[in-house]
Amino acid sequence: MMTRTRQSGLSLIGVLLVGALLGACLLVAFKMVPVVSEYFGIKRAISAVASGADPMTATVSQLRSDFSKRASVDDISSVTAADLDITKENGHVVISVDYSRKVPLVSNVSLVVDFSVRSASK
Repeated sequence: MMTRTRQSGLSLIGVLLVGALLGACLLVAFKMVPVVSEYFGIKRAISAVASGADPMTATVSQLRSDFSKRASVDDISSVTAADLDITKENGHVVISVDYSRKVPLVSNVSLVVDFSVRSASK
């Protein structure tokens, strides 16, 4: 008498569903790479402007101009110099900005990501 062994594994439909899920995850990941790259560029530019500024002599317009120069070099388009919130805390220049970025995924489906960047107050 032959015993029937039970097979295990994915069926064709299972493979297609897993493939579709992985494809959707890859789509979101590839669309998010430029957004995250720009976030790190903004963070780097804000930190460089804040750390290079003399708190006693730096003016808001000078700091905005410095950020605009760095933004044009780093191809930053989500944040302009006018969006920056510039303050002085404990004798140090602190620059912060909050912004949102909308990433179109498929057709009329988009992903909205909120970012908050703040220079370190030493």
